[in-house]
Amino acid sequence: MHSFKKCVVALSINLALVSSAFACTTLLVGSEATADGSMMVARSADSDALKAQHFVIHPAKQGQSGVHSAKAHNGANDFSYPLPKNSLRYTTVPNWKTQLHGATGFNEKGLGVSGTESIFASPAALAFDPYVEDKGITEDDIPDVLLSRAGTAREAVALLGNIIETIGAGEGFGVAVVDDNELWYLETATGHHWMAQRVPNNQYFASGNQGRLQQYDPKSADMMGSKNLIEFATQKGLYQPQKDGAFNFSKAYTRDDERDRTYNDPRVWTIQQMFNPSLKQAVDAGRQFPVYLTPEKKMSLDEVKAVLRNHYDGTEHDPYGKGLNGQEPWRPISVFRTYEAHVMQVRPWMPKEVGEVTYVGLGMADLTAFVPYYSGLEAYPAHYALGSDKADSDSIYWKYRKLQTLVMTDYPKLAPIVKQAYKAWETEIAKEQEEVEARYLKTVKTDKAAATSMLNDFNLRVMKDAEALTEALTNQIFTVRTQDIQADIFFANKAKKD
Repeated sequence: MHSFKKCVVALSINLALVSSAFACTTLLVGSEATADGSMMVARSADSDALKAQHFVIHPAKQGQSGVHSAKAHNGANDFSYPLPKNSLRYTTVPNWKTQLHGATGFNEKGLGVSGTESIFASPAALAFDPYVEDKGITEDDIPDVLLSRAGTAREAVALLGNIIETIGAGEGFGVAVVDDNELWYLETATGHHWMAQRVPNNQYFASGNQGRLQQYDPKSADMMGSKNLIEFATQKGLYQPQKDGAFNFSKAYTRDDERDRTYNDPRVWTIQQMFNPSLKQAVDAGRQFPVYLTPEKKMSLDEVKAVLRNHYDGTEHDPYGKGLNGQEPWRPISVFRTYEAHVMQVRPWMPKEVGEVTYVGLGMADLTAFVPYYSGLEAYPAHYALGSDKADSDSIYWKYRKLQTLVMTDYPKLAPIVKQAYKAWETEIAKEQEEVEARYLKTVKTDKAAATSMLNDFNLRVMKDAEALTEALTNQIFTVRTQDIQADIFFANKAKKD
């Protein structure tokens, strides 16, 4: 009931701030589970196709006072938190209207944040400790609060956990944080309870709008949680040790009902089938899915991007391949209302400027280009800070979104054209990245300024090329649709001469 109430409230405020209750899908991959030894954080942010995203670099600031205020930015509620005296430089990809809800970003210390995955506590748990909807922290504010001051993933988890315990969570969420050494995932339990776990190096974790963490050992160095997490659950009857056995975080605190069976479970099941095809489990097994899995073969960046583009392609549950089917019961990973999807890649053996790169796909992941943005990028073009809930001709967001909207008018015919073009472009850019990164690593040893200039020139050129390709594809698809429509309603005379 709470999630539906939240949606109604958000919609009544502004359609452009549609509740995150319909979002997202997350995949986290440890360093020993990837083909190149990097850590990867992948997430699609799904809410509203009219939610243009901006790219923002927040400069470091010294001697600050005052508070970060969600209300001052017309955010989700009245959450506030003291600004750090000395704020770190960091990046975000926020909502156009509020400049909050930053989706993904790295700071100068190398901390990366992806937030959030919307999850839901059980009604029984919320009855004892409801979300603090008016003043609790939400995904609007998590990236800015963490990235402006935290230097490591553990520090970020502890900080966010403390905020949840003392101020409260305004909604249910999961947050991924990563640094050069570790990858962590935090899930809320209720308004003031939470749990976090470090992703094992040799495994991966997948989630689709449901609480997934289970085993909890407060003595483990790889786990953190609210101070009386187990005691509270026991006291309120959410966990009965004699009956339930070992404490299970998800079972004690999070929702697991018929809504998860078709909306959430198929996404997690599909991801696990992609990387562990020999694993046999029912699609609707839900909480019985393994929390972590070692992939049967190590995962590549392209395979992780393919997860975000997945829509049960070629199966009876594909809602696009044979014409649009909005009544398909299985909710796909790639949906039209995705406003951005990203893969954050961390390669600790490289300098942060080049070793941390975020591949951002604006709009629907299936029909977009995943463009690399290096942490060493010093500035974005001006039109990367443009765009609203109305289509325009300048903003980077709407250049991708208009192409996607056009393609969806005849997905079976038009999507292959766009997908093939973007795939070829990404393949070529990946080759160039290897060459540029090698030159950067060589140059930075003797001339950091020259290395930085070279990296920025390359990154800006790649961004420009992706934009040009998108504009060319839009014109190509418009030409095809013009021909199609003309053929359908030509109205020729019998002689077909005029």
